[in-house]
Amino acid sequence: MRCAEREEGGLIDSATGATVSVITPAFNAARFIRETIASVQAQTYPHWEMVIADDCSEDNTRQIVEQIGSQDSRVRLIRQKRRQGPAIARNAALGEAKGRYVAFLDSDDLWLPTKLERQLAFMQEQDIAFSYTQYRQISETGEKCGSLILCPPSFTYPELLKNASIGCLTVILDRTKTDPLEFVDFPREDFILWLDLLKRGITAYGLLEDLARYRIVGGSDSRNKWRCAKRIWVVYRKFENLSLPYAFWCFANYAWHGYVKHKSL
Repeated sequence: MRCAEREEGGLIDSATGATVSVITPAFNAARFIRETIASVQAQTYPHWEMVIADDCSEDNTRQIVEQIGSQDSRVRLIRQKRRQGPAIARNAALGEAKGRYVAFLDSDDLWLPTKLERQLAFMQEQDIAFSYTQYRQISETGEKCGSLILCPPSFTYPELLKNASIGCLTVILDRTKTDPLEFVDFPREDFILWLDLLKRGITAYGLLEDLARYRIVGGSDSRNKWRCAKRIWVVYRKFENLSLPYAFWCFANYAWHGYVKHKSL
């Protein structure tokens, strides 16, 4: 994984604003990828690139991205040689990213137009390395479903262990402060990376504004709460090496936060 270099030596930081690299893994995303890309193109902050790593899609995802990229050079396609899952696709996109900042947006999710502008201003004004925002869920047809997904103003490592509520689609990282970055090949790869960053002494800060839309797709892993819970437990025991009593304590808190969150949806 390529580590961040000094801005003048590798990471793009133009005279008018630092570039954000939008990291997007895609597999069979033809239904939604146009809308996802359009939500990035609609950003009021213009200094971005979108690196889409296609994980050997079996539909016309690649053709759609290539067609859009031929008209907007900020949209770039990376083709994986074999299907390896979203974590490896994200790593491939990170390896090609040129921006000082990296943001994450899956191929069926959306941003509101001021997302980058508002969040970057928040980070730069307060010298923040890791930020996230609030967001809402939408249905497959794009209709809002449920209440606003709230977020606390900040997370340290022990706090995130007990909550796990940072939405990947809301995160922006300043690579001059957070590199090296690498996702682990496990279904909760984002949570594992956030924990790794916080273990390094970084604090994650929340911009308490609604700036993104998480799409609920039928049959997706995120809809199986039991499976998600089992994966959190594996993160505690296998990746974080928590003792059994502490893992139970963290899991009880995670389950309570999850209950409160979904009760309001």
